[in-house]
Amino acid sequence: MAYDNTCKYLAEKFPAAFVHWLLPIDEPTTVQVLKTELIQEPIRADSLVFLQTDRQILHLEFETRPYSDPPIAFRMLDYYVRLKRQYSCDINQVVIFLQQTASEQVFVSEYTDANTRHGYRVIRLWEQDPALLLSVPGLLPLATLSQTNSPRTLLEQIATQIATIEEPTQQADLLACTQVLAGLRFEKDLIRQLFRKETMRGSVIYQEIREDGLLEGRQLGLLEGRKDEALSLLTRLLIRRIGPIAPETREQIQTLSVEELEDLGEALLDFSEASDLTNWLNEHQP
Repeated sequence: MAYDNTCKYLAEKFPAAFVHWLLPIDEPTTVQVLKTELIQEPIRADSLVFLQTDRQILHLEFETRPYSDPPIAFRMLDYYVRLKRQYSCDINQVVIFLQQTASEQVFVSEYTDANTRHGYRVIRLWEQDPALLLSVPGLLPLATLSQTNSPRTLLEQIATQIATIEEPTQQADLLACTQVLAGLRFEKDLIRQLFRKETMRGSVIYQEIREDGLLEGRQLGLLEGRKDEALSLLTRLLIRRIGPIAPETREQIQTLSVEELEDLGEALLDFSEASDLTNWLNEHQP
């Protein structure tokens, strides 16, 4: 999620940069960042920029993986219908794939079924000329994933460009975003060599990423704690119910999620022998 949130932050912070990059508009235009939650059952787009002068919306979706549920193409149709109903204006949709892949899904640019056809634009960052991305501060983090025959040289160019930014807050924010996105392509040691961590400590996006990481860590710790307790209790109950548990069966039980362990806790009330546990595990294992 850090990559997704970083791109959303860039699009919200530098909407004009994305408009300049992705739409054929020569003259500057007044832009407005819209709320990304759409009507009906709430779903959130990654970025919505309203071009007030031209009465059109630039809708961006950032993807690190080529697959999703529901599929990306269907989601783009869903977004389009909701946006059209809500704003009644022209809508330009762009899916930006961040991480290079050989999957054919990154070449899909339309949704089709028996009665519907809906197209949108697809950008594969690893095919993009870095020149434009290097020339606009708000796009510098994305340049880390652009086309190059010398990735290290490109990363050094980006570091140099960021170092020339005079406004401290903007420099810190772009540095934080660059470090996150560069992680999709470069080794951590190289990133640390080229970008000073102390510079980005005051960055809003850095603080958000750090807080998200801490939160996820706490949640994981709580989840693991719950699982340990559930495993311990279930093991005692199973032994009391059906007798000793074979080592391989214990290993199967340890792979269950907390929710599955809770289901097993209810099911064991009907167990009378070891085969009942074996059958239950076979039914609930992928």
